[in-house]
Amino acid sequence: MSRKEKRVKVKLTAEEKKAKRKAFRGRVGRFLKGLAMEIIGGTLVAIGIYNFAVNANFPVSGFSGISLILYKLFNVPIGLSTIIMNVPVAFLCYKLIGKRFFFSSLRCMLVSSLIIDYLAPLLPTYNGDRLLAAICCGVFSGLGYTLIYMQNSSTGGTDFIIMAIKALKPHIGIGRITFIIDGLIILVGGFLFSDIDGIIYGIIGSYIISLIADKLMYGINSGKMTMIVTDEGRKVCNLIDETCGRGSTIIQAEGGYKGDNREVVLCACSDKEMYGVQKAVKEMDPDSFMIVLESNEVHGEGFRTLHLGEKE
Repeated sequence: MSRKEKRVKVKLTAEEKKAKRKAFRGRVGRFLKGLAMEIIGGTLVAIGIYNFAVNANFPVSGFSGISLILYKLFNVPIGLSTIIMNVPVAFLCYKLIGKRFFFSSLRCMLVSSLIIDYLAPLLPTYNGDRLLAAICCGVFSGLGYTLIYMQNSSTGGTDFIIMAIKALKPHIGIGRITFIIDGLIILVGGFLFSDIDGIIYGIIGSYIISLIADKLMYGINSGKMTMIVTDEGRKVCNLIDETCGRGSTIIQAEGGYKGDNREVVLCACSDKEMYGVQKAVKEMDPDSFMIVLESNEVHGEGFRTLHLGEKE
């Protein structure tokens, strides 16, 4: 091997090492970010359950609800009983939820259990109106669960069951699955303690949790879609690109009355961007016909895609 070839080999090796170090730093950064979000999410969930639901004495959802029942009956720590119940369910759902989601959920489960047993008791608890406690429990827990779900993780328990169902039935929203399962647990807890009012407050809290989870997670990818019927399709596409940097598609169409050739421009963007597009298009082509629709989810370049409980 010549000296020149050796220098090239050394250079390539150095570049490979640099790429590996960069990839390693990226993985570490993503891990630390995910862990931070899980800690924040676990803290919010713990506050919702321990600092609002416990003293208000209404049943809550998930394994936390079952743990709360055990806590009231036998004074078993909520976090400890949650971990004990999680182990068999986790292994039963392992094949459906995937390796990465499984291990990240185990980590998050331990973190949230420690927070609810050791950190939450140090914070002040709410002793006021039960309805306000149910609302606050739903808001805090909903935000916490959302932060955790968005890291492709969970707090275990019924989350494993929810994600397993989501894997089998991907068209069903997570919030809807959560509300059905949690509703059953709340009913059991309410009837066990003969507290009808508690069932109502528990369902209110569970509904708020499911509503926040669906709105925040799937609302990230929400936006607007417009269909612009025009004679200047190419100019409209260029204008959209200049206005908000979004891509667009031209569809050849035919007028229903005169049978003349028209073009339909399709574009998906955010609410704020759509306002700019509408204004710019109307100024350029006042004769254009524009339809604006709500888009619950938009996937592709420029929009974030969530992977919840999916195998990787």
